[in-house]
Amino acid sequence: MTTTVLCAPGSGTRAPGARRKGAPRIRRSSALRLLVLAAALLGVLLGGAAPASAHAALTGSTPAQGTVVRSAPEQVTLTFSEGVAMGDDSIRVLDPQGKRVDRGKLRDLCSGETVKYGAGLPPGLPDGTYTVAWQAVSADSHPVSGAFTFSVGAPSKTSAPLPQQEAGGGVVGALYGIARYLAYAGFVVLVGGAAFVLVCRPAAARVRSVQRLVSRGWAALTAATIAMLLLRTPYTTSGDLADVFDLGGLRQVLETKPGAALISRLLLLAAAALFVAVLFGAYARAQVGEGRTGKAERAGEAEGAKGAGEPAGQVEEGRRPEDANVSADAAPAHSAPSTPDPEHRKDLTFGLAVGGAIVAVGLAATWAMAEHASTGLQTAVAMPVDALHLLAVATWLGGLAALLVSLYKGPSVARSDVRRFSRLAFGSVLVVVATGVYQSWRQVGTWRALTDTSYGRLLLIKVALVVVLVGVAWSSRRWTARLAEGPAPEAEAAAVLESVAARAEAGTEPSTAAAGTGETAHAAGSAHDGGHAHHGESARDIDPARAAQLARQRAALASARTKRIRDADPERSGLRRSVLAEASVAVVLLAVTTVLTSTEPARTEEAVKAVGAAGRSADANQPQVLNIPFDTGGARGKGTARVDLDPGRSGSANALHLRIADPDGRTQDIPEVKISFTLKDKKLGPLQVTLDHVSEGHWSARGVQLPVPGQWQLSLVVRTSDIDQVTETRNVKIS
Repeated sequence: MTTTVLCAPGSGTRAPGARRKGAPRIRRSSALRLLVLAAALLGVLLGGAAPASAHAALTGSTPAQGTVVRSAPEQVTLTFSEGVAMGDDSIRVLDPQGKRVDRGKLRDLCSGETVKYGAGLPPGLPDGTYTVAWQAVSADSHPVSGAFTFSVGAPSKTSAPLPQQEAGGGVVGALYGIARYLAYAGFVVLVGGAAFVLVCRPAAARVRSVQRLVSRGWAALTAATIAMLLLRTPYTTSGDLADVFDLGGLRQVLETKPGAALISRLLLLAAAALFVAVLFGAYARAQVGEGRTGKAERAGEAEGAKGAGEPAGQVEEGRRPEDANVSADAAPAHSAPSTPDPEHRKDLTFGLAVGGAIVAVGLAATWAMAEHASTGLQTAVAMPVDALHLLAVATWLGGLAALLVSLYKGPSVARSDVRRFSRLAFGSVLVVVATGVYQSWRQVGTWRALTDTSYGRLLLIKVALVVVLVGVAWSSRRWTARLAEGPAPEAEAAAVLESVAARAEAGTEPSTAAAGTGETAHAAGSAHDGGHAHHGESARDIDPARAAQLARQRAALASARTKRIRDADPERSGLRRSVLAEASVAVVLLAVTTVLTSTEPARTEEAVKAVGAAGRSADANQPQVLNIPFDTGGARGKGTARVDLDPGRSGSANALHLRIADPDGRTQDIPEVKISFTLKDKKLGPLQVTLDHVSEGHWSARGVQLPVPGQWQLSLVVRTSDIDQVTETRNVKIS
């Protein structure tokens, strides 16, 4: 970010590590190592981010998970922590054979702040274990799904198929996550690059590398938005990639809040395309002469001219001469450009600033209206703060990217341009910190949640990366303080040497080429005098393919000379190294931010844990009650046994009561009844319970000890005659 905002002009002392002799050179291998490291960290982050965590959570259901009810309920209801979008197929109830048995119509049972939906069930469902599979889209656009079972009468085996992956997972989830990252990156580069041109370095509007950076940011954001729009259907429903072509699903997506946000973003991107065209068209032409009036720009031009034989910025590294580094509408080197009207330039700047700000705010709002800020606490405040946070990040990191390509490509960047960006970046960082603190409070809530939740831990990683980025920027501040308005003495000396070497090389080409072909000699002479034929040969005698090859060679030599002159300036070389390090950290920071936006907020996670703990506490304070039908097969062999275990906890003396009733509900005595408990996981039991006959059809036991919590198996032996006997087993959860 080069947060060198408060740095003073150089005092004459050289920055630490600067070398006056043998000026430091930025080797391509060093840059590649930094970028490879950033890409590796990015891969780790994105690789561990799928599937995306849902932001709405199931907080309760009726019947509850794993319960056994005496008769079939009228409906199944689900309660959520925040608003969700559901349809008729969002709740499915499957019988033990996997057949859907619900009525297929969603019931909206929401009331006040309670978010509850249900699915009706037909009467007379047979006994057995039923599976409830559900899926929804949370208010902040992320899918959530799950499944649980309950039993009617008694548990049974079930063959109901369960979802193989969570909603938002699999290949579709990975592709959607990549598209989200590219959308953020494109927005950052588009907005930050344009701000860098308008606020910090207007002359950069004519630099081809900056033009490509901003244009590619627009293209990346547009492509990612279209991809997200097409992927929404499979991302939130089936998970099948082929459903991207489901037009019916796309129509439904357009009716949702995330779909409306994506369509709005595409419309704003159409306006952004016009903005970019004007910025690098009329506005760039208006900068002809303006960007060359300062001493620094003249010096930068001189560096390029001496090394390449052309105006600075006209040829990039490794590119053909026709691929100029400045825009094609820039004035030719041999003609004097007309001076633009200052009033026209001022009007253009004002119009672009106002129009660009409106488009940028609108684009940022498309995220705020459909993600974290749109749900939860203080949404009226949170959405503007979220948009402001995103704009500040884009101005900071996108401007950093524009500064990086300016330092590596094109004319030399003046100290005044760098200092202007430093002030802009520093202001952006202050906004990022202020809005980030508010967002953190809103999404985290407590200090403990910073370490106890996934969201909190990711937030700590993000804060650490910001601290690292600011630390690297402090190094950039020192290099900026040493920058001179013109080229350093080392760069001037290198420019002279390169110019002499170029002329000497051009002067020897004819004699060298004479040993070969006349074509080569003529082309080499053209390299020195601008392409005019000499040595007695005309341009018509040159083979076009050979001429193109020589042109590419001349371009490569000129680019190499320009790079050597540029790298001879130790201060600018140090600044390039520092800015490259900042950009590498920024890539990882943006990845962490993307993962953070797809992670369940800490407040929601803590609330769900609290509800679960309260439910477990309530269950622990309630006696365990089991109704067990039996049939011994003999006369008067049918009935129901009711077992009450109070309080149903391990490590304490439990009271057990057993009551036997006939099919009509009247109590009855039977010759023999036995109860035992077994915990198979721990290989405990069977633990026999000694029952005392209290009254007709009523047996009890005091001080029943179950040593450890777990899923115990209760075995009930009922004998109704000398030969009629049956054993029934049920699971009972002991806390």
